[in-house]
Amino acid sequence: MPELEVEGVGTFDVDEDRRLVLAIKDDAGVNIMHSCEGYARCSTCRVEMLEGDPEDMTQAELRMLEMRDLVGEARLSCQILVEHDMKVRVLMTVESVGASDPGGIPTEEVTPEAIFDERPY
Repeated sequence: MPELEVEGVGTFDVDEDRRLVLAIKDDAGVNIMHSCEGYARCSTCRVEMLEGDPEDMTQAELRMLEMRDLVGEARLSCQILVEHDMKVRVLMTVESVGASDPGGIPTEEVTPEAIFDERPY
């Protein structure tokens, strides 16, 4: 079972292949933003990968990061599966952006249908 360390919060055992956004939200109890419900359309679920950055990323994530000029700076937690130990810094929470809620609940599966490519950096 992989361990997820959320900076400033703690370390948690996470079911393998769980969406990172859900692990941060449910297992770590962090109010991470996910305005588009995990469809890689808003980039509010961004995290900084401190350790364990996956070597691949979905095409949807890459497109959104390119649009926001965030390639190599952040990852979208809605597009990442927890397959091994990771350490992350959550960059946008309900509290930090002053939102009334984080967004609709993402599904258990990566959406849109995940097409993984090698990470470009």
